[in-house]
Amino acid sequence: MSAATVPALLALVDGTMFRGRAIGAEMASVGEVVFNTAMTGYQEILTDPSYAGQIVTLTYPHVGNTGVNPEDVESSRIFAAGLVIRDLPRVASNWRSTQDLSSYLRDAGIVGISDIDTRKLTRILREKGAQNGCLMAGKVDEREALERARAVPSMAGLDLAKVVSCTAPYRWDTGTWALGSGYRAAPASRFHVVAYDYGIKHNILRMLAARGCKLTVVPAQMSAQDVLALKPDGVFLSNGPGDPEPCTYAIAAIRSLVATGMPTFGICLGHQLLGLAAGAKTIKMKFGHHGANHPVLDKDTGQVLISSQNHGFAVDPATLPANVRVTHVSLFDGSLQGIALTDRPAFSFQGHPEASPGPHDLAYLFDRFIKLMEKRVA
Repeated sequence: MSAATVPALLALVDGTMFRGRAIGAEMASVGEVVFNTAMTGYQEILTDPSYAGQIVTLTYPHVGNTGVNPEDVESSRIFAAGLVIRDLPRVASNWRSTQDLSSYLRDAGIVGISDIDTRKLTRILREKGAQNGCLMAGKVDEREALERARAVPSMAGLDLAKVVSCTAPYRWDTGTWALGSGYRAAPASRFHVVAYDYGIKHNILRMLAARGCKLTVVPAQMSAQDVLALKPDGVFLSNGPGDPEPCTYAIAAIRSLVATGMPTFGICLGHQLLGLAAGAKTIKMKFGHHGANHPVLDKDTGQVLISSQNHGFAVDPATLPANVRVTHVSLFDGSLQGIALTDRPAFSFQGHPEASPGPHDLAYLFDRFIKLMEKRVA
């Protein structure tokens, strides 16, 4: 059977079935089905470790137009459990392209489906909430797919940070990308930052390196004592997949580091973990925020900023202790987007100021982190 006619099936736990055409590996995969509203950046989305354990539906109808290339990746491999799209263009055309999307998925052993009604699927997820599913390509069986989908554990209570994290510390010295020259070498370092890898995206590291940070990336389970032994000027808490509450090792380490007065900056899962370390609680969202067009209010300046988002959990603002103030809120649903401790140099943001994909309206948060370290070493 030719690649153009290989059947594929997406089965949701509520019994809904979508039949379409396979665009990746012929296999079965399971995970939590979510939707992302970004119009571009499918390669960055696929390689974001925060999507581990999730089947990603892209609401933009035409995906694959520009192919893929070795530069537009956010980690060492594809972490998404599968890809769901409406239309795969017959031709991929871009001067940077080195491979088409379908071949890229197939070579990586990732299953994908096209030619389904992604609008209907998105409406189901919005109304009923994110739900588990099974994506099957090649030999498809509705009963087996539904059984597999129903056997998937809930994302709530699932610690995936230690699963996707690096296993040993490593250095990072690559800066941001520029047209004509690719990724640039980082400038001379001014600060040493230890970055916890809970599923860290490369562009976070690039943006820190471009601001003069010498970076040591460490495993999710490294103790506060071992981090302090590296003599950092600041600590970064990365994005990542899964539920933050089971990450007790991270919560304890963050609490200890913050107590020393260490400048600390968290993004996404790192934001949730900082909130838990400060004494707040987190909640599972109905369908989460996944996209590159989410408006956020900076409560300090009154500015409305467009942000990139990817999270299924949130810090509950009703549980914030007295020494934690709200800095940003979502203008989609009013959910908490940013916090800062009033008695320690620590702050965090729920969305993704590093974008990739998405706008860079919130890149100033990296500069805020730099200023905290400048103040500490002054």
